[in-house]
Amino acid sequence: MLVLCFSITVAKSNYLVLCFSIIVAKSNLQVAKNRKKCDALNALKTNLADPNNVLQSWDATLVNPCTWFHVTCNSENSVTRVDLGNANLSGQLVSQLGQLTNLQYLELYSNNISGKVPEELGNLTNLVSLDLYLNNLNGPIPTTLGKLSKLRFLRLNNNSLMGEIPRSLTNVNSLQVL
Repeated sequence: MLVLCFSITVAKSNYLVLCFSIIVAKSNLQVAKNRKKCDALNALKTNLADPNNVLQSWDATLVNPCTWFHVTCNSENSVTRVDLGNANLSGQLVSQLGQLTNLQYLELYSNNISGKVPEELGNLTNLVSLDLYLNNLNGPIPTTLGKLSKLRFLRLNNNSLMGEIPRSLTNVNSLQVL
């Protein structure tokens, strides 16, 4: 957003004073937010092997990831959905995913993703669906997922997760499928 302000004053002595200022702070803020989203998704791409090139449009040099395939954004260019189910991806999830605070759907089911479920996914307070089933995830289910008050679908089945289901998930009243 570019704002131009002009002030013209004509006094008795017929002189003209022109005040010109440009404010670009809001524009710079939006670019910084988009860069953070782009960086989070690029970190995921970097950690995943992609033999079928489903992530080929994920260009880290672009400021706005809303143009990438398998990424959906709202009208404010916030990432709301990542759809990478059944994409033959392998590798590990990254903690940076927790920076996508407007994310509502994280669909990474039926891949070969291994490692732990990042605790930072508990920062995704707008998440409605977390589908990580049919992967090779291990370790415990993070207790931080209990902070996801809008979560309706949590699918973690067919992994190698260990331990108990965290009690914190009983606080998620919206949860319909576990």
